[in-house]
Amino acid sequence: MSFNNYNIGLEKNRANFVPLTPISFLERTAQIFPNYTSIISENNKFTWKSTFARCRLFASSLKKRNIKKGDTVSIIAPNTSAMYEAHFAIPMAGATINTINIRLDPKTISFILSHSDSKIIFVDTEFIPVVKKAFKIGNHKIPIIFIDDSESFSKNIDGGQSYEDFLNEGNLEDFVNCANIIDDEWSPISLSYTSGTTGNPKGVVTHHRGAYLNSISNYLIWKMKKNPVYLWTLPMFHCNGWCFPWTMSVLAGVNICLRKINAKKIFNSIKKYDVTNLCGTTVIINMLIEEGIKLNKKVEFMTGAAPPPASVLEKIEKQGFNITHTYGLTEVYGPAVVCEWQNDWSNKKTDKIAELKSRQGVRCPGVSDLQVINKKTNKPVKKNGKELGEVYIRGNTVMMGYYKDKESTKNSFKDGWFHTGDIGVVFDSGYIQLKDRSKDIIISGGENISTIEIENTLFQHEEIIDAAVVGIKDAKWGEAPCAFVTLKKNSSLTEEEVIKFCKSNMAKFKIPKKIIFGDIEKTSTGKIQKFLLRKRANQE
Repeated sequence: MSFNNYNIGLEKNRANFVPLTPISFLERTAQIFPNYTSIISENNKFTWKSTFARCRLFASSLKKRNIKKGDTVSIIAPNTSAMYEAHFAIPMAGATINTINIRLDPKTISFILSHSDSKIIFVDTEFIPVVKKAFKIGNHKIPIIFIDDSESFSKNIDGGQSYEDFLNEGNLEDFVNCANIIDDEWSPISLSYTSGTTGNPKGVVTHHRGAYLNSISNYLIWKMKKNPVYLWTLPMFHCNGWCFPWTMSVLAGVNICLRKINAKKIFNSIKKYDVTNLCGTTVIINMLIEEGIKLNKKVEFMTGAAPPPASVLEKIEKQGFNITHTYGLTEVYGPAVVCEWQNDWSNKKTDKIAELKSRQGVRCPGVSDLQVINKKTNKPVKKNGKELGEVYIRGNTVMMGYYKDKESTKNSFKDGWFHTGDIGVVFDSGYIQLKDRSKDIIISGGENISTIEIENTLFQHEEIIDAAVVGIKDAKWGEAPCAFVTLKKNSSLTEEEVIKFCKSNMAKFKIPKKIIFGDIEKTSTGKIQKFLLRKRANQE
């Protein structure tokens, strides 16, 4: 009965239990490294002391506007200092940050503002015109605070209050000890809307505890040293920049913010600021490969979204980027699975290393369990790299649920797992590899065809820089593969030649029946919009 003694006098109290929140990272770093550079944008440079002060003023001004716990505060801006500050200041005020995709149309923005119950919105001057159209559509009456980050768009200002004037309304003394601001770590910290490719977007709600844990997980799974220099090529509006705004604060690093990116800007920034880390999808990787510049020193590159083909990984690594491959979703705070490096891989050939790195890998520290489940048997798939199943995730870095959508939340958490909708296999090493979204698998004559597998083969052709495969209706087989292909400049590759290449590199039933050349539709976060491609493929 001695165990019962552990129930006597050992309760939680203010001395031994404090709710986890990534806001505490900012306060600690500002105290220890006050004069270290925090942010370098195209027009400004800040220290951690000044960033902490600006975030406190921001939070105080929100408080004076009666923004409180349970309120949503929206922001639409590119990667700027204001966007970075919002990731701390809005939750510091007890509210939930809603970062809106800068490439959305007015109708979708209007839907998000209404659905999220936004109380106020911060808008970069570049996006004032689209936001004003959104306001007319929804007859929104909430205050707009404009962020004048670039003189190029100052002409868009038409009344209203500036971000800097808004900060000046705040009082630093309102937020002195940030460690005690959040009284419940289950409180929502962020509301992020998914792409909404086939309907209205869903609002993913995440909490302080998960954000704290995933921020720490980020540097545990990646080669991030103390005081890293991080180049913002990944949009902060996407899944809160995979939690890296908070990760960078705990590491007292330097955030290099670019309003717009291209290959030249990326390479120039790497050289100018001695960048150590950056994130991006295959879109960014292909952009860098096409520029063809080789680095003088290694730069760590974390990628996600669709799995980069082994041939693409091999090319980018030869330029000096060390790739860490991850997989995740907005619903799991960003990276949830990582291709952890194994020491014996160093002895393998370059092409084999690239093949191994193209796998998604194993669960991140914040994830309690990861399974690939055969939907027919409801059991884990065999570790043979062949049997297909859906990826299930469970842990503290899984969302609270979908905002104002009980039914979708219930369905996504069926049987105590988060159902990702992604289809994959498991190898004997325990590493998983994605094969497709469940809705993108092509069933041709009873055979399951992975579109990703065909895409990886197409990427091996030296004249192909981008590829996407979808299913098209077929009178004989029900469905058949159709490939969309983007070629290198001045390439004269024909459909016949592409199909001939496929015949030499894949099973007959997987060979695309049709090749469509041109640019491939993608979302602003690099995801291929296959529902649009399917529509095009079946019309052409």
